[in-house]
Amino acid sequence: MSHDKVRRAIAFEAARLMYDRVESEYFTAKRKAAKRLCRRSCKPEDLPSNAEIRELIQTFARLHEGDKRTQHLREMRLHALRLMRILRRFRPRLIGSVMTGHVRHGSDIDLHLFTDSAEAVTNILESEGYQFDLERKQVVKHNEARVFTHVHVRDRFNFELTIYPEDKAHYVFKSSITGKAIERASIKELEDLIRAEYPDVDLEGEIAAQEEAIDPHQMFRLLLLPLENVKQSPKYHPEGDVLYHSLQVFELAKDARPWDEELLLAALLHDVGKGLDPYDHVAAGLSALDGLITERTAWLIANHMLALEYKGGTLSAKARRELEQSPDFEDLMLLRELDTAGRVPGAQVGTVDEALAYLKELERSNG
Repeated sequence: MSHDKVRRAIAFEAARLMYDRVESEYFTAKRKAAKRLCRRSCKPEDLPSNAEIRELIQTFARLHEGDKRTQHLREMRLHALRLMRILRRFRPRLIGSVMTGHVRHGSDIDLHLFTDSAEAVTNILESEGYQFDLERKQVVKHNEARVFTHVHVRDRFNFELTIYPEDKAHYVFKSSITGKAIERASIKELEDLIRAEYPDVDLEGEIAAQEEAIDPHQMFRLLLLPLENVKQSPKYHPEGDVLYHSLQVFELAKDARPWDEELLLAALLHDVGKGLDPYDHVAAGLSALDGLITERTAWLIANHMLALEYKGGTLSAKARRELEQSPDFEDLMLLRELDTAGRVPGAQVGTVDEALAYLKELERSNG
């Protein structure tokens, strides 16, 4: 294979790894791609540039995401503006793909903040009701170790906030792709960009609508977390608490139907009512989830106990016929099987946040 063909092949494979979120760093993606494709080691100058890989990533995004990508970019910029206004005192700057327009599925909204107190940032996020994780990450580059402080905010779109000292507010950060100063926008500059790119936008109306909207995933989290303290009868649930059971059922559903967002939601949320009313957990759960889930997800949750009676042969003939006539009957019976199977002591499960992150990404992919 010629040098140019090898270079293009490495660029394509590295772009695929980054588009599929297998790798997040250009250097690592290039190295892994080269290892797969080259029989002998490649010299650094033989590898594709970051810019070549980014262009291929955008090609994948255009092919696979189409018009959804453009709509997501508009929404992401509006969400970025709202959080930047909330964090105004830290002189926020929008950077990265949401600034440049190079978004793809799973892209974060990247902000730089400037303060000598990360706690000042997290205090404001807490007061505004945001869910987040604080991370201090050591990076070794050119034999020099540096610690970066990141705040990962979970919202309609995920944010990565990088906190720098106040005296770095006017520092010129360089792009790893172009080597030039990175593109970034202040609050005013982002407002101007949005008005220029989307002339019909009602900027203040859009921000007000965001403030009034309820994030379903935050509500799901608030309903799920208390289930860790809701114990169950060891006769029927030897695995333990309701949350552990729910996460088991979700993992099983993900294995069976990784693309079926509505079934996965039903699997994760089918028992949330047990933290509200143990005597009628189905009705309590549906009441709490009203307006947050689809009709199909609600139907699966509403009937998951009737499906148990159906399998046990104790359901009336009329009720059996009603279930069987539903187009989602087979899915209900699958949920029933998963509900029964998700009762294994010591089974490996993910966290609530991991489950919700998977569902959020699936929601974006499905548009």
